[in-house]
Formats: sequence, C-alpha cells, structure tokens
Amino acid sequence: MTPQTAPTPRFSVADDGVGWVTFDDPGRPVNVLTEEVMSRVDAILDEVTTLARSARLKVLVFESGKADSFIAGADVEAIAAIEDPTEAEAKIRLGQSIFQRVADLPVPTVAAIHGVCVGGGVELSLACTHRVLSDSDRTRVGLPEVMLGILPAWGGTTRLPRLVGLSAALDLLLTGKQIPSRKALRMGFADRVVPAELFRDQVRIFAVDLPSPARRAKPGMITRLLDSTPPGRRLVLTLARRKVVATTGGHYPAPLRILDVLRRTVGKSVGAGLEAEARTAAELVVSPVSKNLIHVFHMREATRKGSGVSDPSVRPRPVDEMGVLGAGVMGGGIAQIAAYKGIRVRMKDIRHDAITGGLQHARALFDKAVRRKKLRPLEADQAMERISGSLDYSGFRTADLVVEAVVERMEVKKAVLREVEDLTRPGSVLSTNTSSLSVDGMAEALRRPEDFCGIHFFNPVDRMPLVEIVRGTRSSDATVATAYAFALKLGKVPVVVGDGPGFLVNRILGPYLNESGHLLADGGSIEEVDGAAKAFGMPMGPLRLIDEVGIDVSKHAGAVLHAALGDRLAPSPVLIALGDSGRLGRKGGSGFYRYEKGREKGVDPSVYAALGATVPSARRTLGHREIRRRLVTMMINEAARALEEGVVSSAAAVDLAMIMGTGFPPFRGGLLRFADTFHLRAVLDRTLELEASHGPRFAPPALLVDLADRDKGFYEAFPE
Repeated sequence: MTPQTAPTPRFSVADDGVGWVTFDDPGRPVNVLTEEVMSRVDAILDEVTTLARSARLKVLVFESGKADSFIAGADVEAIAAIEDPTEAEAKIRLGQSIFQRVADLPVPTVAAIHGVCVGGGVELSLACTHRVLSDSDRTRVGLPEVMLGILPAWGGTTRLPRLVGLSAALDLLLTGKQIPSRKALRMGFADRVVPAELFRDQVRIFAVDLPSPARRAKPGMITRLLDSTPPGRRLVLTLARRKVVATTGGHYPAPLRILDVLRRTVGKSVGAGLEAEARTAAELVVSPVSKNLIHVFHMREATRKGSGVSDPSVRPRPVDEMGVLGAGVMGGGIAQIAAYKGIRVRMKDIRHDAITGGLQHARALFDKAVRRKKLRPLEADQAMERISGSLDYSGFRTADLVVEAVVERMEVKKAVLREVEDLTRPGSVLSTNTSSLSVDGMAEALRRPEDFCGIHFFNPVDRMPLVEIVRGTRSSDATVATAYAFALKLGKVPVVVGDGPGFLVNRILGPYLNESGHLLADGGSIEEVDGAAKAFGMPMGPLRLIDEVGIDVSKHAGAVLHAALGDRLAPSPVLIALGDSGRLGRKGGSGFYRYEKGREKGVDPSVYAALGATVPSARRTLGHREIRRRLVTMMINEAARALEEGVVSSAAAVDLAMIMGTGFPPFRGGLLRFADTFHLRAVLDRTLELEASHGPRFAPPALLVDLADRDKGFYEAFPE
C-alpha cells in the first residue's frame, strides 16, 4: 500500500483548553499556503468553532513544526499560473474569507512565530488576536509581495496599518523588507518576544494566562498626528508616492497601487479594505510586470538551490577559514563580508600600510552596518576579530579557500598564486578575483589547476549581489561547487561562467558602454543618452556608469575586449578622447559629470570641449527610442554570442547575471526574456536595420539568425 502523507496543518486540543494548529508540510522545507493547505485550515476552523461553543477550547494557537520557519507565504507557482483576473479575484476572496473566519472566531487566537514568517504567514498572524515571536536571529517578518509585483491581498494591506499605524506599515508594505522580532515588538506587531530555547512552553504559558491586550509603546506626537488624522494620512501617502516614483521611475505599479488602496480605505471598515485589496491584486497578478518579477524570483530560488555543477553527487567542501591576497579596497571588502558570515580571514599584502588600509576598510563597513542597525556594536567587534593581516603567508596552511585580489597584471597574479599554492593543502580552493584576465592563463602557472577557478566579485563588494564563478578548462567539479557554495554562504548570487574576455557581465556591458560613445559622436547629448537608458529602467545611464567605474578602468577594459573580440569592439573615438583627457570620473571629480565629495552635481559642460573633434559642435535630438534600440540591441547581440560560444549555458543565467551585476531592470524579466517577449524575428530585423545604418558592429550573431529563422526564443533553445 502507498503510505499516506499526514495532512497539514494538524489540529489538536490539550487538556488545558489550548488548541494547536501545527503547520508542517512533510514534502517541503518550509510551510506554504497552497490551496490544499488553505482548504485544510478552513475545515479545522469548523471544528474549532464547534469546540469553542462547547467550552472545550479556550484559545487557539497557530504554530509551525519546522525548525527555522513559520510560514513562507502563498504558493508562488500557483500565482504565476493565473492568467485570468476573474480567477485571480476569486482565489483572493477565498483566502480572505478563511482569514476573516480566523479573525471572527469566538476564542482568542495566537500566532506563534519562530523563524521566517512572510507573506501569507504574516497575513494569518494579523488575523489573530495576538502574536508571540521568538528572539532567534532567524525570526523575521515581512510582506514581500511588492517584490513580486503584487500586494498583500489576504488582509495584509488592510490590517497592518490598523495594527501598527500607517507610517510603520508603509515601511513594510512598500519595500518587502523583513524585520527582526525586537523591531516587530517596538513597532507594535508583536505582543511579546520570548526565548527561542523555551519557545513552545512560553507560548503555552502566554495562551493559558492570556494577558490583556499589550500596552504598545506610543509613537511620537508627530507620528500620531500623521497617522490618526485625515490630513496627516493624506500627507503621509503623498510623500510616500513621491518617494516611490523617485525610486522606481514609476516602472513598478504594485507600490503605487498599494498607496491607492490605502488612500481609499484607511479609516474605513476592514471589509472595505479587503474589497479594494481583492480587486486591485487581481489586476496586478496577471500583469506583465508581476509575471516578470516572479520569473526573476524563480531564477534566484533556483540559484539558491543549485550547486554550480551538473553532477548531483558532487558536494562542496566547507569554508571556515580563508586567505585574501591583496589588502586593497577589494580585498578588504571581501574579508569584511566573509567575516560577517562567520569565516576567519587572513589578509596578506607586501606593505604594512596596505594591510592597515584593508583592515580600516573592513572596520568602516562594519561601522556602517552598526549605524544602519543591521549589527549590534558587540557583533561588529566580534566579526572584526575574525580578520587578521600579515606580510607573510602565516595562517594560509589551514585555509579552505584563497582569493587573490592583487593588481590586474598577469605575471604578478601568476607569481602570487604559485607562491600560495605551495603553502596550501591539496583540495584547498585557489581563486582569482580578476575582472579581465584569463583564468586558464593563470592556471598554467599552477601544479594543481584542478583546485583553481575565478571568483569575480563586483565592486563595491558589500553592495553588489553578483559573483561570477569562472570555471577554467581544468577546474574540477568539487572546486566549482565549493566556490559556488562559498558565494551563497556570503549571501551573494553566484552564476557559473566560462573563461573568456570579460567573462559574461563585462563582456555584455562593454558594447553597451561603447555604443554610448558612438551616440555622442552622432550628436546625442549626455543628458539624452543617459535619460533614455534610465527611462528604459537602468539604474543609471551608460555615460554616468563609465564615470562610476572609472574612466581609466573603462579604457583598460575596452582595450582588452577589443584585442580579444576584434573590430566590432573597437573603442568609440569619443571614449578614446575621454580616456586621453586625464579625467578619471567620480573618483577624480570630473568625467562626463562633475562631482563634489563623491556626489554627482550634473553634467560637466566643459567635457564636450575635452572630447574635441570626436563630437559635433551642435547637439541634435536622437530620441529615446533610437538610443534605446542601439543600446539594448548591442547587449542582446553580445549575450547571444556568449551563449553561442558556451561562456554560459542558459538564458536564465544571462538574465540573472545582468540583473544582479548591472541592475538590468527586473520588471522586464531580464535581457533575453525581454528579447523573447519582443520576438527574435523582430530583434533580428532591428539588428539588420542598425547594421545597414551604422556598420558591421551591429552585424547579427549567427545564433540570433538561426533562432529567428526557426521561430525559437533564447529560453526555448537554452533552458536551465
């Protein structure tokens, strides 16, 4: 006989009159509110109502049987499958009705939250009378629906402002961030925070001796006036809308629709709020933006569950100690984030002042985390103690992994890698943080090339989520899997790429940046070129990005790509002139823009004179459409070549790398998903038109021609 899976949630009633609804899905690592689970909750509520009327049940507790999580929200797969807004609204109203039944129960209810509680889990807890949280560092509550292009529609948008106030609620509703239990207590979300080690016992005591509603800390007078008066609420919502538009450019409808719902319903009944939630969420669920953001969510989840290699039997080696060669800003940043995640780090450099600088940079990053309340001062001090520095290789013999981050010169890198190889044990991963030099070229200097790979962090290390794991020709599966797991441990998003000029992200970014120079040469203005890119959704324009990276660095990277990839990557005369002008970009105070104390102060009008005859004396309007066509087509073509050459194995890997490494707009789903949506026949036609107008740098790659002829998309041809 086939064994029967125990239903989830389970329901039981103890002798003390406390009922326990326990979510513990045996088929998933976390609890998810699927249709089956919600149906089971609905059935349990029938039983609860009967027992409550007979006085056998005095209080009901919702808990999790998982070690580190409460409820991870609704079923994202089911949300992604909905295409009809009528179906979406019906499913939303069903969920609302079940949670309203919780709110209407004739007995008090307690949400016992230990570990991660997000989305529908938070909405269930908001329907309860009380919320008790554990003091575990793993306990976090949040409403991430806005990050999927939707809104909390099972009562979250309605009930949270009524519980914690409008201002505090917006901080969660509009950002999707997760907050720890102590902040949840201060905010008024939690009634009590209890020790994790005694959590269930403390919850039982709380339920048996059910206190009066907790006296919540009163917010300041200004906050009370803003949250509790109609003019104050209007002001809060107006300021929030301005901030959302400034931050997102209006590309993400969900936060704006959340504000619309609140503007119509705050101060009115819960029923009115639920009605507005259902109608608005149903429209958002079927929107292209939501489908694209859910696609990005799936890509990230697949990365978290992956290993970086195809062989499922390969296991990564643990990394508890590591070495960093080169104590500059990059080395110090790598050391800091590793120490933050509990890894002991030994930095080596050839100068005392470099070691001091690396340690100071790491300390500054920890201090910033303290100021932002991400760490307590003691935690920052303890993490900093995990970092040490030296002029020799002492401490490297026990390193599980070494990252080389010295100057970008092949012979220097080969020399330090040869030295450290002799002082590390076989199986210890050796890696380079190079952004432009060949991993296979460095491996030629090693006796253990199988232990070597690239681990390319993006700058600044503490802010950029992407890490390219560069697999050399002779890198072993174990080495790649260990590097991949190490990046995940640091909280990064790893993407495995092959060795090649620029690897993946910089290779695609190079033609994009170069084309911005050609656009200036054709008479476009700096404001127009960058404005078109930002209107498309990029976080900054390509010319502003050149300033940010550094004009000298961009010049070097452009030369490397030109040498490797040929004349189609010949640097634009505009960018050559800029590189020869002596300007450095933001770090030097001037480039395409002016900078004061590192802050951009607008376009530098003198830059056109510095570019000389490479730009026309009179500017002309090119139009956002033309600029966007040229910039985006360059990226699509280069991404196709990277796929064609095996630099990367899937379209999803390209898209995730571009989103996490360049800020390619997530609401578009990724570069190649955007191309597929546009249709590759149309992309090819556009490319051929641009080739006819602007020359062979727009020549379409063979892969694009082939896929367009076969009526296939990138995702169909290169699935995960």
